[in-house]
Amino acid sequence: MRKRNQVHNKVVVIGAGLSGLTAAAYLAKAGYPVTLYEQADEIGGVTATLRESGYAWDLGPLLVEGLAPDERGGHILKDLGIADQVGLKMGNRGYVFPDFSLWRPESYEGPNWRRERLKALFPAERASIDAYYTFYNRMLNVVALNVRADVAREPRKSLVKMQLWRAYNRVRQREAWSAQKLMDHYFVDKRLKAIFTSILADFVARPSTFPGLAVPVLNVENSFDQRIPRRLSNAGRRPSYQFVADGCGSLVKALGTALRRNGVRIYTNATVEKILVEGDRVRGVELAGGHVELADIVIASGGARETFLKLVGREYLTADFAYLVDELELMESVLMVHLGVDMDPRPFQPDPLGYYYGTYDIETSVAACRRGEYHEGADGFVLYFPSMHSPAMAPRNQHSITIYTIAPNELSEGTWQSRKHELAGKLVAYAENVIPDLRDHVRAQIILTPEDFRGRTHQDHHAFGGRVPVLGQDAPGYETPVKGLWFIGSQSKSGGGIQNVMVGARDAARLIRAHPKGHF
Repeated sequence: MRKRNQVHNKVVVIGAGLSGLTAAAYLAKAGYPVTLYEQADEIGGVTATLRESGYAWDLGPLLVEGLAPDERGGHILKDLGIADQVGLKMGNRGYVFPDFSLWRPESYEGPNWRRERLKALFPAERASIDAYYTFYNRMLNVVALNVRADVAREPRKSLVKMQLWRAYNRVRQREAWSAQKLMDHYFVDKRLKAIFTSILADFVARPSTFPGLAVPVLNVENSFDQRIPRRLSNAGRRPSYQFVADGCGSLVKALGTALRRNGVRIYTNATVEKILVEGDRVRGVELAGGHVELADIVIASGGARETFLKLVGREYLTADFAYLVDELELMESVLMVHLGVDMDPRPFQPDPLGYYYGTYDIETSVAACRRGEYHEGADGFVLYFPSMHSPAMAPRNQHSITIYTIAPNELSEGTWQSRKHELAGKLVAYAENVIPDLRDHVRAQIILTPEDFRGRTHQDHHAFGGRVPVLGQDAPGYETPVKGLWFIGSQSKSGGGIQNVMVGARDAARLIRAHPKGHF
């Protein structure tokens, strides 16, 4: 065990999103003196909970994966001593397409009900649907074993890794396949393909470049019906999905408690304008206003280009690393409308989270968004009722509603500032196809455009979920060419999502601790 007097490297963390909070918590717990700078007026980043007039809405995450006690996110909460401070509510999502909908049945129909429903909808492809689900089950065994390997200790870890290797060999032949190739291999009907690739719109990812092996992982059956058991094979428990009770801000609050318990100095409204480098080593940071904070270790979260090309400078990067930053494919942004209403929307949507798609052509829709062509809600939108699972997020007998859809950072026609209310109104009008007369019941409203998100995140290009997973494309690793400078968050190796960024931050903290006396 490392003695405390061996841990005296001063750490500065830039950004108080989940990744920055997690890294700071792990290092402070290990004895490192940590200072955290956040440019906004509160910690949490896009995981904050917004509040107005008695209503509350999540700014970012919805149905969250991996926070159960046996999962990686749950283990992190336990490691940091805050698991009992984060309430979880099991949840489901439903899909509505132009020709049919897929909501969990009122009475439980077993773990294979969606497969059987699809076979009824597409009888000509019954055999193909069965074949896909054989592949799905193999891939979910890999996922379950991967989580077990991550959280196990030796000698159990080595045994589970051997099982993982054998399971992965059963799907390895498709590791170079795109999502589109995977769908074309199994299915003919474009509607059936869209059922499994429509979620890629959330990533603003084209099926033709998205990794095919990830498709089953994004379509875990118990995310559509919480009653489906997580353990369906000897491989172990499959991922679980929950809403964070009373908003994701409660997760941020718990992490803040862990930081303060371990002496982390937290400064909000503090913008880092430069990461100081001398030779090949980081020396600290310079804040707006000129204050210099010297440090042995700097951990940056947030935008890759903003971090490395603005705060650091290209001259300190290797050619290979600069190429990764330049070529990193980022997601686009969202238009998000938060409403507080004096009505009950539950008769119109059976579960808190519903995806409404207006097209089956995910490839064309995503490509248009990436060109700046905004569909105004016609191609699809999400309806989320946080007060359905957490009544405290709205006044008594009232509800909070979030409507959002993917949107380009820059519009091909006009600006977000000039068209903010017009485009928000159109999105609400689409929601009224689900909830009649919705606008007559609005008592509070907050509109967030891509321009607003860019301001909140200090990013020139706001990427709502971080980087796009693209076949053959690497991302910047946690350790950078500048000694003592580390990079975490949704645009790093970890990718986006609450569990992913927390695991990435934990892993980066472990790597930092593994370097003796900070000599990198």
